[in-house]
Amino acid sequence: MCAHCEKRFSDKTNLVIHMRVHTGEELFMCDQCKKRFSKKKKLELHMKIHTGEKPFTCGQCGKSFTQLSNLNVHMKMHTGEKAFKCDQCGKTFLPASNLKMHLKVHTKEKPHSCSVCGKSFSLLQDLKSHQKIHTGVRNHMCFECDKTFISASLLKRHQTVHTGEKPHKCSYCDKRFSLSNLKTHERIHSREKPHTCDQCGKSFAIKSHLKLHTRIHAVEKPDHRNLRLQNSAKLLEGDDEENRSYPETCRKK
Repeated sequence: MCAHCEKRFSDKTNLVIHMRVHTGEELFMCDQCKKRFSKKKKLELHMKIHTGEKPFTCGQCGKSFTQLSNLNVHMKMHTGEKAFKCDQCGKTFLPASNLKMHLKVHTKEKPHSCSVCGKSFSLLQDLKSHQKIHTGVRNHMCFECDKTFISASLLKRHQTVHTGEKPHKCSYCDKRFSLSNLKTHERIHSREKPHTCDQCGKSFAIKSHLKLHTRIHAVEKPDHRNLRLQNSAKLLEGDDEENRSYPETCRKK
C-alpha cells in the first residue's frame, strides 16, 4: 500500500513505480533533449516526437497519430458520435474538455501567467510552450537540417520547407500556401491592412512595407539615399492601394 495515498498494488514493483508520482523521481532520460520521465513507457511515447513515428492510423482517412487515445478521439469524427458545440462561434469539439478550454478564448480568461515576463495565457499548455523561450529548451528537432524548435507545431510548419508542401488553400482563389504566407496572400483579396504607421496613420498589408515606410519619418535631412527610400516606400504604398488588380475569377466562394 502507498503511504501517501493508500492506493494498493498487487506487487512491489508497481508500488515502487507508483511512488515516483509522489517523490517526483524521474529515472528515464531522453537522449535527444535530456527530458526525464518517471516511467519507461512515457519515455517511449515521448521519443515518437523526435522520430516522427505515428503507428496508429485511421482506416477511414489515413491520418496517423502517435498515441492510440488521439486516434480514438479522431475516429469519433467518422462515426458521427455527438460533438460538443461552442455556442459562441459554432465550432465543435471532442471531448467536452476541449470545448471547456476553447471557451476561454471567448471569455478572454487567461489564468496561467509566466513567472518570468508576466505574459498570461488561456491554456496551461500554451504557457508551458511559451516558457521554453526563457529556458531555451528546444526538444523538437528536424532530422533534415538539425534545426530545433520549442513545439511540435513549429517543427511541423518548418518541415514544409523541406517537403515543399503547401497545405493551405486560399479561400478566394485556388492558390496554395504555407500558413504564414496564406495569411499575407489573402490580404490581397480582402484588402486588409493591419500594420499602421503611428506617425501618419498610413496602413500596410505587409509588416516589412510598414518598416520601410517608417524610415521616411526618421529622416530629418533628405539626401539622395533617403529620396530613394521615399520612392521605394511610395511604390509599396501604391502596391497596397487601388492600383492593385483583382482578377474577376478570384471571388470568395
